[in-house]
Amino acid sequence: MATAQPTTDVLAEKHRPTLDQALATLRSRAYWSPYPEHPKAYGADGSLDAEAGLAAHRAVLNTRFDLDQPGTDGWTGGEISPYGPELGVEYPHADPDVLLPAMRAGLPGWRDAGPEARALVCLEILARISARTHEFAHAVMHTSGQAFLMAFQAGGPHAQDRGLEAVAYAYEEQTRTPAGRASWSKPQGKRDPLELSKEFTPVGRGVALVIGCNTFPTWNGYPGLFASLATGNAVLVKPHPRAVLPLALTVRTAREVLAEHGFDPNLVALATERPGEGIAKTLALRPEIRIIDYTGSTAFGDWLEANARQAQVYTEKAGVNTVLIDSTDDYKGMLSNLAFSLSLYSGQMCTTPQNLLIPRDGIATDQGPKSYDEVVADLAGAVGALLGDDARANALLGALVNPDVKARLEAAAGLGEVALASREVTHPDFPDAVVRTPVVVKLDGSKPDAEAAYLSECFGPVSFAVSVDSTADALELLRRTIREKGAMTVGAYTTSASTERAVEEVCLEESAQLSLNLTGGVYVNQTAAFSDFHGSGGNPAANAALCDGAFVSNRFRVVEVRRQA
Repeated sequence: MATAQPTTDVLAEKHRPTLDQALATLRSRAYWSPYPEHPKAYGADGSLDAEAGLAAHRAVLNTRFDLDQPGTDGWTGGEISPYGPELGVEYPHADPDVLLPAMRAGLPGWRDAGPEARALVCLEILARISARTHEFAHAVMHTSGQAFLMAFQAGGPHAQDRGLEAVAYAYEEQTRTPAGRASWSKPQGKRDPLELSKEFTPVGRGVALVIGCNTFPTWNGYPGLFASLATGNAVLVKPHPRAVLPLALTVRTAREVLAEHGFDPNLVALATERPGEGIAKTLALRPEIRIIDYTGSTAFGDWLEANARQAQVYTEKAGVNTVLIDSTDDYKGMLSNLAFSLSLYSGQMCTTPQNLLIPRDGIATDQGPKSYDEVVADLAGAVGALLGDDARANALLGALVNPDVKARLEAAAGLGEVALASREVTHPDFPDAVVRTPVVVKLDGSKPDAEAAYLSECFGPVSFAVSVDSTADALELLRRTIREKGAMTVGAYTTSASTERAVEEVCLEESAQLSLNLTGGVYVNQTAAFSDFHGSGGNPAANAALCDGAFVSNRFRVVEVRRQA
């Protein structure tokens, strides 16, 4: 395409150092991020500060969000913030028979631009999003229910990190094969050698579909979006109907950047649905859709894997995250770390621990032996102390994202003995927000009626303290849980080298990511881009990891053209 070289020239000076650093960090697995985490870091170099970001967010409310997309046949909306207010934004509703062909029309030019130009354009999109992090934070907060600082960090720089990570992996995988023409010469003894000129081109599969989630629309959406775009595909973004705004802002930004640099803006488009329409299934089976990224329920993820046979499907589904507690040399630190992990965003994270496996005879600690009842009571006390102040509780908990979470929380109290009751917290700025502290329920792991509870995902601020006969029994239950139900995260506390090795062996054999003896400011439900793998793709919780080479390599194929030299 004629614009590919100028695009590379214009953007290389600005973004090539970032791409090179991302590639280096993938290999070192060290800490690095080009996107600031602190809200006060914004306001210079054209970025929006806190006041401007809030103003930009408010300016979008109660408006029609026009994207100038082909095939718009109406408008739809209806988002209501978990904090109470209606957003009032209307989005274009697309006719896929018109939109999908228009998206495919831009693929040849995007393909011909090559891996570097595509990566640099993606980095420019991310840079524009980063400059508007304050605006995006309000959009994430008022669609997911995250507290503002979490929405700012997880929905902003951390999501942008994951997008950049996907671009770096995509670039690395596409450039394993030499770019341009390669000469091939095979000696034939006394005869002239056989000579060919060979050209290798990474070619995207076609149109990718990103099916967004309600809780982390950008953090979970950006890896698939940018992995597909960077590997030469067009991307159709289908947001969760309760969390459209963050991804609509993303699509608008991407379309602007693509058009400015000479590419078809329809390479990225938005597909919103009318109430009850359920267009995800319809779109997923379209022959034009060749890649699907999905985060959400196991039932729909399984349906996609079984039925969307024309597409390469990447899913992150439900799992039962488990922490095995055998012993600790920092009892206070363990309790504090677990209390924060159980409380953050009201447990509405796919990585939040649900089951705490504790020997019924108790554990050894630096404060002396602690019985099962003491451990559970002390953990309940730690959670209560952490969330005792309403201002702190609101900052950590955010709001419950939907009524189903509230219903599960209330039902959990009837499943066993309640060690920590949930309480209602009033939000000073949003009186209609539903804010609840976690519930901790004691269950006897040896009783069949308890098994139905702790072997089912209970998404939200619900944790089960499961008593087991021994650490050996805990290891077997851990193995069974991962194998049958899946796990995005596993945690363990032990001072025993042999127990530590046994836990590692379970996680290695069952393919689960493990965190050992966390007692400081790093928590089992947090992962860092460029260093940590989110999920493994090796157990039922997810069929892919964010992010590795496997996450990007099957989004494109290398097509070879041979010519007689």
